[in-house]
Formats: sequence, C-alpha cells, structure tokens
Amino acid sequence: MNNHPIGLFDSGIGGTSIWKEVLKLLPNENTIYVADSKNAPYGEKSADEIIALSVKNTEFLMEKGCKIIVVACNTATTNAITHLRKKYSIPFIGIEPAIKPAALNSKTNAIGILATKGTLSSKLFEKTANEYTKNITKIEQDGEGLVPLIEEGKLNSEETFQLLNNYLKPMLAFNIDHLVLGCTHYPYLIPQIKNILGSQVKIIDSGEAVAKQTKAVLETTNLLAEIPLEKIKHTLYINTNKTVLENIVNDVKVNKQIFEEDF
Repeated sequence: MNNHPIGLFDSGIGGTSIWKEVLKLLPNENTIYVADSKNAPYGEKSADEIIALSVKNTEFLMEKGCKIIVVACNTATTNAITHLRKKYSIPFIGIEPAIKPAALNSKTNAIGILATKGTLSSKLFEKTANEYTKNITKIEQDGEGLVPLIEEGKLNSEETFQLLNNYLKPMLAFNIDHLVLGCTHYPYLIPQIKNILGSQVKIIDSGEAVAKQTKAVLETTNLLAEIPLEKIKHTLYINTNKTVLENIVNDVKVNKQIFEEDF
C-alpha cells in the first residue's frame, strides 16, 4: 500500500490549495485529486446531501487505490467526516477552520471567520468555536457567492472584490486582528482580502496544518512512500470543464495529468 496515492476531494477546485501544501511537504507521494465542481458549492446543501456527495467522492478515490483520503473541504469535513470514518476503514484527514490559533494569538480578543453556510451551521464548527472563543468576540460571515466566482475563474473580478468588501469591511469595526478562512477556496482570494483588511489583520488558513497531519498519520500507519521523483504521478479529475482547474494548478511544476470525467 505504501506507494498507493494520497486521495483528496473537494466541492471543486478550492481544495487544490490543500493539495499544493501536501505536495510541498510530501514530494515522494503520488496523489489523486477530485474536484466535484458540478455540485459546488457544498455550503448551500443539506447535511444529508453533503454526506451523499462525500461518500461518492470517497468511493471514487478508493476505486483508484488511495491509501488515505484528505477531505479537502471544510463543509464536507464538518458535515460528513464522522460518517466516513464509521463507514470506511481507510484513514481520513479532515479540515476545520483554524479558530484555535486565531483565538489563542489574538491581542484584540476579536477574530473574524469567513466560511460557508454549511460550515458555520455545522455541529463540529459550533463545538470548536465554543471551546476556543469563550472570551473572544467572533464575527462569523457566510461567504455566499464566492465559491461560484472562484469556480468560474473570476478571482480578480470586480464582483468578487465587492462581495469580499461587503463581507469583510464590517469586521474592522470590531477591531479583529485575525481572519480565519473557513473554506479551501478562499486562500486564492488572499491578495484581495489583504487589500481590504490591510496588514494589521493576520489571515489564517488550514493548508499547512492539514499537510502536517497527513504526514503524521502516514508515519504512524507505516504508509509513507519513497517513490523516486521521476516516477511520481499526480492525477486530477473534474466533472466540469477542466480549464479553470488547469489554470489554478499551472504554477505547480510536477508530473500531472488533468481529466474531465463524469462522477
């Protein structure tokens, strides 16, 4: 199993922000990435729908022989990972908004959280938020509309900037000093977010922490691969037009193939 690939899935292209961190930390591993863009955004769906989609993506990756699965989607993690861990024996790595480091490091005792409706309304998010923000003001904001714009490749559009401006500017009135990105699509908007919030607000996403956790689990389960770099393969699947996915990963100079496939 050691040389079998790491599997990752997301509601679309956003989880590639996690995929890139995994590649950086684990360069001797094969990967398979699944972008379920046809069903994006997950954040607007019911918990039952999110679980069903997560099962579909998991089984697609398991059929490809993946040894571990990274749920590279905050909404899928908070709504479906408990179900997935009960249903399958394969290890799963989940993603939660990085509320803990934001709360522990805040000097103003105020943090902002930009996430999807599906994440903000989940029991797992509520549990984490309540545990670490007892004496912290937390401003939660549903980033409705951002995921579809990112999926369309409109990272730098006026529409995207206006939505971000509407969602983030009010947080400054609460004197936040940390902004937690609770969706794996949102790291692709960091340049625009910095333009709105300025340098006094630290932006936190979960990418590096997820890659470290993936490595730790592979080590403890004796599943780390040692594949020569020239034999490494990265395969990415998307169930819509692959152009946007190609554009968002073209900065990663590795042996990769991208396929359009209906799943």
